[in-house]
Amino acid sequence: MSSSSRLEPAASALTKDQLTAWRQAFLADPTAVRAQNAVTKVSIDDVALNRQRLIDTPRSMSHRLDDWEAANQGNSGRCWLFAALNLLRSDARKKLNVKNFEFSQNHAMYWDKIERANYFLEDVIALADREPDDRLLSFLLKNLLGDGGQWNMEVSIFLKHGVVPKELMPETQSSGNTSRMNTSLGTLLRKGAKQLRDAVRSGADAEQVAELKVQLLADTHRILTIHLGVPPTEFEWQWNDDERNFHRGGTFTPQQFLAEYTDIDLRDYICLVDDPRPEHPKGTTLTVAHLGNVVAGDPVLYLNTDIATIKRITAETIADGEPVWFGCDVDPQFYRQEGVWAADLFDYSGVYGVDLRTTKEDRIRYGDSEMTHAMLFTGVDLDEQGVARRWRVENSWGIEKFDKGFCTMADSWFDEYVFEVVVRRDRLPAELQAAIDASPIVLDAWDPMGALA
Repeated sequence: MSSSSRLEPAASALTKDQLTAWRQAFLADPTAVRAQNAVTKVSIDDVALNRQRLIDTPRSMSHRLDDWEAANQGNSGRCWLFAALNLLRSDARKKLNVKNFEFSQNHAMYWDKIERANYFLEDVIALADREPDDRLLSFLLKNLLGDGGQWNMEVSIFLKHGVVPKELMPETQSSGNTSRMNTSLGTLLRKGAKQLRDAVRSGADAEQVAELKVQLLADTHRILTIHLGVPPTEFEWQWNDDERNFHRGGTFTPQQFLAEYTDIDLRDYICLVDDPRPEHPKGTTLTVAHLGNVVAGDPVLYLNTDIATIKRITAETIADGEPVWFGCDVDPQFYRQEGVWAADLFDYSGVYGVDLRTTKEDRIRYGDSEMTHAMLFTGVDLDEQGVARRWRVENSWGIEKFDKGFCTMADSWFDEYVFEVVVRRDRLPAELQAAIDASPIVLDAWDPMGALA
């Protein structure tokens, strides 16, 4: 017997004796039977809820910025764009004196989709020598043109394509229900990937390949425009403020409108992440291969930072009057009925009698947690020593849920499930500011830090 074969475990099928023993043990355990009686009648969350923790997480905040209505992304994955546009509108609403002003989220998604199609097709051309089942190419083919994104990707969109008021490119059926549109776009681009790959491998020259790519993008543009409408290139802007005063702003391009009605310099911001894996040391920058949307746009860049520093800078930013964009794993320990997060809000281990406790590092490493949602911090509750106890969050799921669309996060949940925040660079300590310009560690395209919020 070779040494390698001795290391291979023998395959073992479930036996009838094992299954019988487990069944008998379960039926003989009154705690397990009571749990079954409860969970087969009501949601596991109703059984596992830590009621005292819920009561101990009130909505009041020592610092609260929001006095506007929460937006609604509908049945789409545009949370990252909503969160960023909510940050921008927190600035614009002051200039306009309009409390519930919104930028067009449909406009932002339109440009992200077509730019991302071009980004994908460029990757396909560069990888034309690989087979479709190559790990990288198959990953890109499977994950193309989703709704999610990261901070630097929206910076690229806003700087290139600007922003417009929501009324000038309002929501459509497809902007809030993206599944059918995304399916059609995916089919087009995967078909196009084959055509481009075949063209390169058959000896087509660069000009012929470029012409084919342009035709694919023209078809992408046609589908997008049918679903989402025509984005304005120039428009007249006038409005009535909340005191009923009339203002005539003039004529703007989307880029001019962004410059005129926001003072936020998007390039002043850096994305801090909490990646607890020791092979990615704190104080180093990270990027993810093949993650982006605009060719030659802002590369995705993270600065890995300890969670205590992330929380301190976030709290200081809110206390100084500015909301904070952040990304998290939204579902664990979330009581959707009231919009509350706390690390110990549900005791699933107690209900099951099975230890489900894990660390943040292990959840990332073994695929149990990643960034799934982006929102905006609009408040923080600081104790008398200035330590954060809980956080107020603007979600983008409409005003009918939670506290008129706003949620409450216990500080314990921040530690476990918040992965990234975006803050001004000048808020960082000197050693972190210096680290921004270092060459980043390049993560694989499929790394969990490449998950799209």
